[in-house]
Amino acid sequence: MKNQYTFIGPIHQLVTMADMPLKGALSDEALSTINQAGLLLEGDKILKAGDFEVLKSEAEKLETEMTILDQPMVIMPGLVDSHTHICFGGSRARDYAMRNAGKTYLEIAKAGGGIWDTVTQTRKASQEELTAGIEQRAARHLSDGVTTIEVKSGYGLSVDEELKMLRAIQAADTKSELIPTCLAAHIKPKDFDGDFSEYLTHIAEELFPILKEEGLTNRMDAFIEEEAFSAEVIKPYFEKAKAMGFDITVHADQFSTSGSQVAVDFEALSADHLEASGEEEVQLLADSNVIATALPGASMGLGCAYTPARKILDAGGAVAVASDWNPGSAPMGDLLMQAAILGTFQKLSNTELLAGLTYRAAAALKLQDRGRLVPGQKADFIAFPTTHINEVFYQQGKLKPAKVWVDGQLAFEL
Repeated sequence: MKNQYTFIGPIHQLVTMADMPLKGALSDEALSTINQAGLLLEGDKILKAGDFEVLKSEAEKLETEMTILDQPMVIMPGLVDSHTHICFGGSRARDYAMRNAGKTYLEIAKAGGGIWDTVTQTRKASQEELTAGIEQRAARHLSDGVTTIEVKSGYGLSVDEELKMLRAIQAADTKSELIPTCLAAHIKPKDFDGDFSEYLTHIAEELFPILKEEGLTNRMDAFIEEEAFSAEVIKPYFEKAKAMGFDITVHADQFSTSGSQVAVDFEALSADHLEASGEEEVQLLADSNVIATALPGASMGLGCAYTPARKILDAGGAVAVASDWNPGSAPMGDLLMQAAILGTFQKLSNTELLAGLTYRAAAALKLQDRGRLVPGQKADFIAFPTTHINEVFYQQGKLKPAKVWVDGQLAFEL
């Protein structure tokens, strides 16, 4: 039987993120760290974080499993990826090549590409095949230090196919925790005989009750965009979702603005993308409790502007950083590399990036139990073989974790 207590150390630098604010800019001097530290766990929770010798002495008085690190390590909270689409079938490599060759979105769609291509391939895949794909991608994400992964549906676009996707997410056996989100309002399916409003009404009436009955998700997302769903047409859909107890998140301001206003109006947990956001949207988000989620992978994949993260932070907003890992616009899926590049282009401090990858990203998922290494928090953390956290971003994602713990258990080791 495994001991109730676990002690880990000596940790050259422990990045705790303790007592750091949810909103606003952060200097590197504000980063909460402990040098020559130890971590004492009780089951799957952090019991104490502090001086190595002091905690080691305390741990030795308990029946404790001792994990003594034999090389300098920087330990930080596990990464939280609050926006992914890692449940899908097929590939869109041809789209990527066409886009880089100068083809427009419309030209790619007319050639059989775009989101509808992924919808077609996802519908062809079995639930078991989708689950296997999720497990494979989640395992890769875990090796990169991602211990919590949000996963969207949205490539089914019918009641049965959206259920297949969400059941595949539920069935996935992963060491990282998966947070499912329904994105049935991704685009209007080509094969639906009705307009945008009729499609949304159909989904709300036929799909929402089953999601609640089976406990498949408590999160509802929608793509607010000119070629997807307008701010006006989505309102009854979100009103129905909120009345049934779903939390709201929004694909907002990717190519045109209006989505961030919808997010604020519906008190969404997050507004994601925001590449097109201007001064008005920046201030709107900063004055709200909505987490602004930057998706640098989409900017890199599409060759478009980055989320104005610097402006949002300076205006007093909260910024999370997520991968948007999907087969079309963000196929890379390397969260740490994307965050480092976003920091370069948006001039974000390492501390702002760390906050955006940990407790601020957790807040975008309404998870208050992770993202900081403080007493009572979930014992999800990652160890890098280096002596200072600055090395992690300096190496732009090429420095990978040597060890990853989930719920206090060693889940990955190089």
